[in-house]
Amino acid sequence: MLNVAAIMGRLVADPELRHTPNDIAVTTFTLAVDRSYARAGTERQTDFIDVVAWRQTAEFVCKYFSKGRMMAVTGSIQTRNYEDKQGNKRKAFEIVASDVSFADSKRDGAASGSYDAMSSASKPAAFNEPAPVYSSGSTEDFEEILGDEDLPF
Repeated sequence: MLNVAAIMGRLVADPELRHTPNDIAVTTFTLAVDRSYARAGTERQTDFIDVVAWRQTAEFVCKYFSKGRMMAVTGSIQTRNYEDKQGNKRKAFEIVASDVSFADSKRDGAASGSYDAMSSASKPAAFNEPAPVYSSGSTEDFEEILGDEDLPF
């Protein structure tokens, strides 16, 4: 079975960090995600998708993201049943984030980076280094391979 979700959208509000009674960090937030199509003569519609992040991912989101920031989220879809204040049975769908990344440019006032919930180290500092610069048009660093015997595999 497969349960993978990947979305990119803008935060509709500042995320707020909460803690469970067992002191586990959690945050829930909503992303406004434009649909990839629009009917002729109509505006593109937007879906508002709920996301929950736990532990270090929740701390990362609350520390580095704010309302209006573009965010890319991968994770899994989760459903849960609950009863509203009027006693009606409801079903909620949300994405449980496993990886959260910046999706806007530095020009928009953003530092680029991501946080993978599966790693133990925080990644944002590594993304502050400038990207390497490569010159184009020169083939001096390349060696021509003439036959299969020269291939390393």
